[in-house]
Parts: sequence; C-alpha cells; structure tokens
Amino acid sequence: MSLRETIRIMIVDDMSTSRGILKNSLYEIGIKNVDFATDGEEALKSLVGRPAHLVLCDYNMPGMDGLGLLKALRDHKPTSRVGFILVTGTDSKEVIQKGVQLGMNNYLKKPYTTDSLRECITKVVGKL
Repeated sequence: MSLRETIRIMIVDDMSTSRGILKNSLYEIGIKNVDFATDGEEALKSLVGRPAHLVLCDYNMPGMDGLGLLKALRDHKPTSRVGFILVTGTDSKEVIQKGVQLGMNNYLKKPYTTDSLRECITKVVGKL
C-alpha cells in the first residue's frame, strides 16, 4: 500500500472554496483520507484527539491563525511532530520566518497547482 493511500491529512481553512480546491487537488494526487476544520481552534481540538500525519493550514483565519495553530500543535506533546504546511497568499518574509521558527515543515504559496502541492507534500512526508 502506498503512502498516498494511508496518509491522513487535515485541511484547515475558514473559506469553503479554498478547502474544496485543496481537497480536489489531494484527490487528484490520490489522497482520499482527508479531514477538515474551519478554524484553528476546531483543528486543534480535533488533532489533539486524533493527530493527522499532515496539516495543510491557511495562514489568514479569524481567531487562531495558521501560525497560532502551529504553535499550539508544537507545544502539545501528542501533536508536536505532526507535519505542517502553511498555505498562504502572502509574500511576507516575517510570516515565513516565524513559521520556520515555530517548526513549520514547508509552505505553499497561493495560487498553486496540483503538481506544486504534490511537490510540497513530498518534501515533508516522502514519495507519495
């Protein structure tokens, strides 16, 4: 069984359109085990109870943003090693540097293609 058949990914984004685009790209890649959360707080509650292998998280969300979720995951032992990719439309070096300091595994710049998503994920988890 390949990694793409067993990996569990959580998409965290407050916009349903963005969640749908990510889900469709993951399905194109062959990844079907996908969970969703609409904000950082919801994602944290879910991941504490059932950690995913990888989180694809939007940066800009109300309440707990993507970096807030990353920090909370890294501060909680059961979720501290969950893979984390920040999905962002910003070019801010400060955001990316802060993500790296907090333990972000990679980031994906919007707009992206299915191929760039696959490449980004592969750099974190290995060959799909």
